[in-house]
Amino acid sequence: MYLWIKALHVISVISWMAVLFYLPRLFVYHAENRDKKEFASVVKVMEYKLHKYIGIPAFWGTVLTGLAMIGMNPEIFKSGGWIHLKLTAALLLIGYYIHLAIIRRKMENDQCHRSGKFFRIYNEVPTILMIIIVIMAVVRPF
Repeated sequence: MYLWIKALHVISVISWMAVLFYLPRLFVYHAENRDKKEFASVVKVMEYKLHKYIGIPAFWGTVLTGLAMIGMNPEIFKSGGWIHLKLTAALLLIGYYIHLAIIRRKMENDQCHRSGKFFRIYNEVPTILMIIIVIMAVVRPF
C-alpha cells in the first residue's frame, strides 16, 4: 500500500509543481498587460482555473499522501537530517503556494500592483525549493 501512496504522491507533486511554475508566469503576463482589459480578463480566467481545478486538488493530493507516508513510516524522522530539511522546504513551498493564492485573488480584483519583473524573480522560488526537496529525497546527503 505504501508504494501506491508514494506513486500518488509523486503524481500529485508533479501536477502541483506545474501550477507553482505556471501561475507566476501568468502573473507576469497579467502585470505587464494590465491596461489591456480584454487580455487581462482572459488571463484572470486562466489564473482562476489553473489554481482551482489543478492547483487545489494537486496541493491536497501532495499534502495528504505525504502525511500518509509519514504516518505509515514515522521512523523516517530517525533516518537523518535530510528528512527535516526536505519537510522544511516542503513547508516553505506550501507557504509560497498560499501566497500565490492571495496574489491571485488580488490580481482578480485589480488590487495587486507588482511588476512583471517581480513575478519573474518570484517564479524562481519553487525551483530552488524543488531542487532542495529532490536532492534530499533521492540523495539523502546527511
